[in-house]
Amino acid sequence: MDWENLRHFAALAQAGTLSGAARELHVEHATIARRIAALETELSLKLVDRRGRRLSLTVDGERVAALVERMETGARAIDRAAGSARSALAGNVTISAPPTLAAAMLARPLVALRTQHPALTIRLLGETRQASLDRREADIAIRLSRPAEGELIIVKLAELAFRLYGNPAYLGQTQPQDWAFVAYDEGLDLAAQQAALIRQVAGRPIRFRASTLEIQRALVREGGGVGMLPDFMAGDDSALVPAVPGQPPVMRDAWLVFHADMKGSAAIRAVVKSIREGFGTVS
Repeated sequence: MDWENLRHFAALAQAGTLSGAARELHVEHATIARRIAALETELSLKLVDRRGRRLSLTVDGERVAALVERMETGARAIDRAAGSARSALAGNVTISAPPTLAAAMLARPLVALRTQHPALTIRLLGETRQASLDRREADIAIRLSRPAEGELIIVKLAELAFRLYGNPAYLGQTQPQDWAFVAYDEGLDLAAQQAALIRQVAGRPIRFRASTLEIQRALVREGGGVGMLPDFMAGDDSALVPAVPGQPPVMRDAWLVFHADMKGSAAIRAVVKSIREGFGTVS
């Protein structure tokens, strides 16, 4: 069997659609369809029911998908084991982190590390989703919630403070009962800092919603309202001041996470040490 056909079928089984599988593998959806047709020919089995634009796995397709997932899991374990065994400070390391935190806290230590070890290539993904370390979507992740599952090594990096900030002119001209608010999209309403903001709103309007903290800060700076921003972003910004002086901040823990299989990798250890030094958690 052609492994590439199996790989494309596994992507379809996971994504559920041709377009989703195509995005996952960075190919055209016609390539996914062609690979799956070739696999069906190889196996003499119908794996996918095609009903108009809807696709669903047959019973045989479900069985094959489960077997392929086991194969992929084994292949990823071999990849991690090989990476862990390499002693050279070289190669690629991918880090997934919230974009604002990555820009504020990771640039300096990682540039210093690269200067010291020029054969090291670092790929920094600024993203709010939780990249899969098991699937090697990232080698290292920084998260604002402690992972509860997986064979992971977890290190607490810092406690991050969030508080309400506003433009001094806006705060001086607007009574608290008349404040408008700047917030994340509704999808993050359960995040601790967003939940605290919603409690503070108490019926007052949220006039702006934005997907990134950078946009929220820009809106608050321009007098668009009051927003919940991290101290590491807004604390040194002369155009912003705490909206409620003396109010205790909302605290979030930042965690550094990587797969236990990668603890022997010299490159991973060096990057982890560099990040921890940047956060002041290791001497």
